[in-house]
Amino acid sequence: MVVNTDVRMKGFHKKVSVDKALKILLQNTGVLETEKVQIANTLGRFLSDDLVASQDIPPFTRAAMDGYAIKGENTFGASQINPIYFKLIGNIQTGKVSRINICEFEAARIMTGAPLPHGANAVVMFEHGKEFKDEIEVFRAVAPGKHASLKGEDVEKGEVILKKGHKIQPQDIAIMAAMGISDISVFKQPHVSIIATGDELKEPGMELNEAEIFDANSYSLHALVERTGGIPKIRGIVNDNYKELIIAVKKALKSDLIIISGATSVGEKDYVPKVISELGAILVHGVAMRPGKPTGFGMVENKLVIMVPGYPVAAIFSFQIFVRHVLEKMQGCPTPRKGYVIKGKLKRKIPSQIGRRDYVRVIVDLKHKVPLIDPIRTGGSGIITSIIRANGFIIVPENTEGFRQGKIVEVNIF
Repeated sequence: MVVNTDVRMKGFHKKVSVDKALKILLQNTGVLETEKVQIANTLGRFLSDDLVASQDIPPFTRAAMDGYAIKGENTFGASQINPIYFKLIGNIQTGKVSRINICEFEAARIMTGAPLPHGANAVVMFEHGKEFKDEIEVFRAVAPGKHASLKGEDVEKGEVILKKGHKIQPQDIAIMAAMGISDISVFKQPHVSIIATGDELKEPGMELNEAEIFDANSYSLHALVERTGGIPKIRGIVNDNYKELIIAVKKALKSDLIIISGATSVGEKDYVPKVISELGAILVHGVAMRPGKPTGFGMVENKLVIMVPGYPVAAIFSFQIFVRHVLEKMQGCPTPRKGYVIKGKLKRKIPSQIGRRDYVRVIVDLKHKVPLIDPIRTGGSGIITSIIRANGFIIVPENTEGFRQGKIVEVNIF
């Protein structure tokens, strides 16, 4: 079958910059609907509304220590050689409502977390007092408010705690539970179909002939999608066959996003751009970056289809630079989230080419006052171990020919 290569070649004659490609991609990315989820299952999800405090936390002033509830000003001047005596009038337990009223030079035993009784404004720790039958002697002064957790000191009712689009962390779940929230509204997780292409590919566990390799991309992309909050589905390997690719893409349209690895360049059997153009429209084909030049995007029936290169390292970088932001926007993240960045000194120079953005894998050595950054010497897009050995990458901008040895650079940590 003869396929017109115009669609494939067009993008590579004029590659799009990374920034422009990402802008086009996000302009064509929609936000998914919302759903209510139990808070125990919301880790990593994105809030669909501001989280507003429905009550004060803590909801009452409480003891921060085990001890004696007193009026703090009554302890002024207390010391080991000059103790002050208080009448002991009762006990206050956690979870129990107490009607005790503390008057001048009166005290009540109180447990951590129990409501401070009316009239009391501080707690003397047990070890700073000594009990007799119905009185205690206090030999250390405490100021009003000492060892007491005030009502609303953590959160005040009506306060906006978390903004819409916030990615939920374990500590966020703690504050939700503390407010009595059992479920909360979040954006839905995108369902993502992953298709691998190539006559040479076989599933891990199968027998290989001398010209075949195992499919690595489906599994790395599955893990990356899952880590980014999506729900991945591996749809298997499709041979380099035009009709089979069309059928596979049509079946995957029930998903929110389709990722196709391989057959995205300009080779004789790189049918993916042609298929996307036939079924919909190509938005970008070819990005001025290394690794990942054959990356492209298209739309089919209002669904985004992202074409990532067949080389595993290039596919991973294509995901990190583009697909990750798509998944986050689908889940309500308002702006592209930045990763963890540190600064260090280059051990060797990094050459680059004007007009292309390079993502250079590096090893960060933190044993020095200024971290030393060592670029990986083997940088081919098919060398998977290069991204295993690396613990970060440097971005070399389009407008520079590289970085000199000893330059202080920013490293994006994996």
